[in-house]
Amino acid sequence: MDKFKPKLLSVTKHYSKQQFVKDMNAGIIVAIIALPLSIAFALGCGVSAEKGIYSAIISSIIVALLGGSRVQITGPTGAFIIITQTIISKYGLAGLMISTILAGIMLILMGVFRLGKLIKFIPAPITIGFTGGIAVTIFTLEIKDFLGLSIDKVPTNFFGKWYAYITNLSEVNYQSILLGTLCILILLSWPKVNKVVPNSLIAIIVGTCIAYFGNLDVKTIGEIPKMLSVPTLPHLSIDDVFDLMQPAFTIAILIAMQALLSAVVTDGLIHSRHRSSMELIAQGISNIVLGLFACIPATGGVARSIANAKNGGRTPIAAIFHGLTLFLFLMVGMPLIKHVPLCVLAAILIIVSYNMFNVKAFLSYTKAPKSDVAVLIASCVLTFAFDLVLAIEVGMVLACGLFMKRMADVTKVKNWKYLEEFDDSDEDNSTDSLQLKEVPSHTLVFELNGPLFFGAADKLLYIQDEVKKDTKVVILRMRSVPAVDVTALNTMKRLQASFEKNGITLILSHVLDQPLSVMKKADFIRTIGSKNICSNIDLALNHAKHIVGDV
Repeated sequence: MDKFKPKLLSVTKHYSKQQFVKDMNAGIIVAIIALPLSIAFALGCGVSAEKGIYSAIISSIIVALLGGSRVQITGPTGAFIIITQTIISKYGLAGLMISTILAGIMLILMGVFRLGKLIKFIPAPITIGFTGGIAVTIFTLEIKDFLGLSIDKVPTNFFGKWYAYITNLSEVNYQSILLGTLCILILLSWPKVNKVVPNSLIAIIVGTCIAYFGNLDVKTIGEIPKMLSVPTLPHLSIDDVFDLMQPAFTIAILIAMQALLSAVVTDGLIHSRHRSSMELIAQGISNIVLGLFACIPATGGVARSIANAKNGGRTPIAAIFHGLTLFLFLMVGMPLIKHVPLCVLAAILIIVSYNMFNVKAFLSYTKAPKSDVAVLIASCVLTFAFDLVLAIEVGMVLACGLFMKRMADVTKVKNWKYLEEFDDSDEDNSTDSLQLKEVPSHTLVFELNGPLFFGAADKLLYIQDEVKKDTKVVILRMRSVPAVDVTALNTMKRLQASFEKNGITLILSHVLDQPLSVMKKADFIRTIGSKNICSNIDLALNHAKHIVGDV
């Protein structure tokens, strides 16, 4: 049973000084990794840089205190850029605050009702597709700063953005392009030189120094405040709040998916087991607080959490040190951040988008069924061409529809082959005939395979077409039918009523637990008669012999 108990309370009972040192070191290292990304994600989302840092501080500490994972490190991620920009462009910062708070409430409810395991029902083509779509969107958003374009108002839609970029190419800042390109090269090559110091930090330091001391004509972050505003509830109309329910649900799903995925991955690294319900509740509380402070949403970061585990972090204490380290830097180093060029941050996010767009995963689907490819492409294209909400909705509808078709295709109703149909003189046939059972006269046996649901219910009507004038008994062998729904059962009822009208007895053989339960609840057992439900095919054939008098 998934406990409603923070992991911190369980793992610190026998806490050692040695582990404290390891957790502290891991937390500081991850903070260094998270700092440039938090700034970049904040600016990408359309808010000031300090909101990203505060989002990482608040969320990591709250989730560390209340969460269900040992090594989860929470903070802003690239997945929120597209949805937050959409909300801010339409409803302003107040809309983002309400959406984040609503998402937090949804996450708490998901945790309370133990819905964490339902995330697994979102198919992989959808997650890969919209992740790829988000990557394309992030890349598109950062082109403006990378090229150093001065466009007063960039269109919100994907195609409008690219049209604006292309029509303003004459105004590109070549200093911005060269500096951004240099930073991309640093980001790609630095891990080969040193894997301890994060490449994004080196890119920011080098890029900022070149721009500052070289007196380059490039745009920078500029002055930003150290302190957050007092937490408040924004004033929006009831209609706006209801309109924000849909994007809030999308944020909640993204948070839940990323947090639980991160927890599962890190569980494998440290041989632990997270508490999904407690993790969702902690993520929910965290995002409610973030919404009140007008910060961007946050969730468990896979890369940050893995870095924490690999650097010796084993308890939520590491996440607390991660938050405290970021706060210390915010208080001491904030004056330096104003000099960071926007093209440098754009370079970082371009590499983030490249890493998000899982080329290997996309290529692996070249050998997948066409239905999965269709879901993948639809989710990806709809994400960057329209919006994430529509992509998830359409993706889920497509996935469900194609799954039902697939299940309907594998559901079969086959008529038995009978001994009299074989010629004993044929060697091959006589060999096969040994596997067949003797069937009484005036009796037909049908083998049902696969789930009987509304998408496959009409296949039962095939039985009616095969019935002959002299048929007295029809046996349905159901040992390979794992599930039956109401639609299929109603079709079976109509079939039984038709048989009864024509003096034909319907016998069911080897009915499994779920179909039997559905039949009992629908009172079909009484209708067909309990004696006509047999536990195996031999009993069903003997029962048919007595009915037709073939004994």
